[in-house]
Parts: sequence; structure tokens; C-alpha cells
Amino acid sequence: MTKIGKVYGGALYDLATEEQLEDVILQQLTQINDIMKQNPDYAKLLDLPSVPKAQRCALLDEALRGSIELYLLNFLKILAEKGAVHTLPACLKEYRNRYNTAHGILEATAITAVALSEAQCAALKAKLEAMTGKTIHLANKVESDCLGGIRLEMAGTELDGTVQARLERLRRALAATV
Repeated sequence: MTKIGKVYGGALYDLATEEQLEDVILQQLTQINDIMKQNPDYAKLLDLPSVPKAQRCALLDEALRGSIELYLLNFLKILAEKGAVHTLPACLKEYRNRYNTAHGILEATAITAVALSEAQCAALKAKLEAMTGKTIHLANKVESDCLGGIRLEMAGTELDGTVQARLERLRRALAATV
């Protein structure tokens, strides 16, 4: 994460907390980030030093005024003025990290060869919540190179129970005996 993302995302979270808008701003910030991903040329335009700052801010006003919180709009204008709209994903990441910490939420990703059913996701989520004591936001990511089993990524930790990892452990154990 960039330093700008950490500082600005944290500052936005602090402001949202003061104004009791954490949920609303998280939702809107996520939507804006998705829009910028879908329209990378627009995001680049907002970062261009050759476009005057006032014009970049006017573009944001025209596109977003009235549809998002004023605090968030002003935050985006600050990023545009600094030529730092490209740091929006890092700002969102820091904001979400601070939000999750404050609300006892842990994001986890289950990587599998095939998509988990809703029942499997619910069971895994319940087990993780019982283990951690936190609310789990579980995402399922399908990777074709995962032969079977499951790999969990959460809070910077990876728990690998895939067939591939088991075979690798077996290979190392056999190599150690020779």
C-alpha cells in the first residue's frame, strides 16, 4: 500500500467516523473505485498535470455532485488536485482495513478448484467465525491450478489444504528420508 493511500484513506475514515458516515462512505468509495477501474482513461485524465486543477475538480463535480456524500466528493477533489487519483485503490484498502478493525470484521478468501456451494460457504464461514471470534466476510475464488482442497487467505495468513500442497509436503518428507 502506498504511503499516500494509507494517510489519505485513514484520514477519510477518521472524518467518516466523526460524521457517523462510515458505512455510507465505504459503500460509495467502493463504487467510485469500481467506476474508476471500469473507466481507466477517466482516472488518468483526473491525474494529468496538463489539465488544470480547477478543470479536474469541475469534472468530478459534474459527474458526482448530488450522488455521493460531499465529504467523499471533496476527498476525490483533493486527490485530483494532487494528481493522486491513481492511489484511490490504496485509499480504499486503508479505509476498509480501518473499518474492518473497528467493526470486528475479518476478510477471508477461499481458493478452490470449483466454486463452493452456498451451504459450503456458510459452513466454512461459521467455522472461521467460531475460530476467530470475528465476523467473517468470505469470498470464494476459483483457480484452475488448484487441483482440489482449499486454500484460505485471511489477515495476511495462508492456510493451504490443497492437494498440491499435500503432495508437496509428501515429496519433501520422502526426500528427507533418503
